[in-house]
Amino acid sequence: MISISHKAKKIVVLLIKILIVVGAFYFIYNQLANNDKLDWVQFKSVFKKNQSVLGVSFILLLSVLNRYFEILKWQNLASQIRHITITESTKQVLAALTAGVFTPNGVGEYAGKALYFSKSNAKKVVFLNLICNGIQMVLTVVFGLFGLLYFNALYHVITSKTVAILFGICVSIVGVLFFSKKINIKGYSIEKLIGKINAIPKEIHQRNILLGFCRYLVFSHQYYFLFLGFDVELPYLTLMSAVTTVYFLASSLPSFQFLEFAVKGSVALFFFGILGVNEWIIIFVSTLMWFLNVVIPVIIGSFYVLNFKTSEILTD
Repeated sequence: MISISHKAKKIVVLLIKILIVVGAFYFIYNQLANNDKLDWVQFKSVFKKNQSVLGVSFILLLSVLNRYFEILKWQNLASQIRHITITESTKQVLAALTAGVFTPNGVGEYAGKALYFSKSNAKKVVFLNLICNGIQMVLTVVFGLFGLLYFNALYHVITSKTVAILFGICVSIVGVLFFSKKINIKGYSIEKLIGKINAIPKEIHQRNILLGFCRYLVFSHQYYFLFLGFDVELPYLTLMSAVTTVYFLASSLPSFQFLEFAVKGSVALFFFGILGVNEWIIIFVSTLMWFLNVVIPVIIGSFYVLNFKTSEILTD
């Protein structure tokens, strides 16, 4: 019976791995093959005109740096449980990204990383991953708000009254969270959460913030340089304000990783459309960002998923 149970477990794990990988590749192919807004003729024309080995290498380098900073962030935070190498961190980050590709806002990523640690540390892994992703969200919100205010000052997308209302809502939310921090919900409270965050050494937080900041600069400027590659000539601050605004608003919407380019693309169409950028360029840049920063890492992560062994699920 034990042998049968073990064999059945191996079959289930194999089926799950195959399902994740096949599903990931299906959605990648489906989005690229059936998107009628992608004008490949114009893309080839612009690419031939501006093709540069140095330029392409630079864009690819930014994609590598984007994930590398994320890998360093996770290695830094995971040290609170046990030391992991860059290689181990790379495996965990990319495998978790692939595992989270079908879940809203990459929730499956939390479970993916937890599999590489003992069951007793599962909650701590989830908490540390929350800190890892949380700082990225905070930076996205901060830069996004400044970008939105600057963009709005130039193009008056929303009225001053609306801005005041939104600011009031944000202040109210912060106020409610502050005054309700002692309220317990199933044993959890904001006060306890703050206590857990403060329990992590300051140098860990500082490194996490620095790496998060570096990662934000990398992927936001990758967006910027891709627009330059498509002959979009706009003032730096204007274009970057639109980029930070798009990331801020798109990240606020619930979505799946494999639909990320569609969500960001639709938001980008609105804001870059105001700047007079051609629709096909916006769609292509958004698709390329998705391909370089999600598709390629998921393809690599698929290798780690397929090679994942049940023996890697650590026990107490």
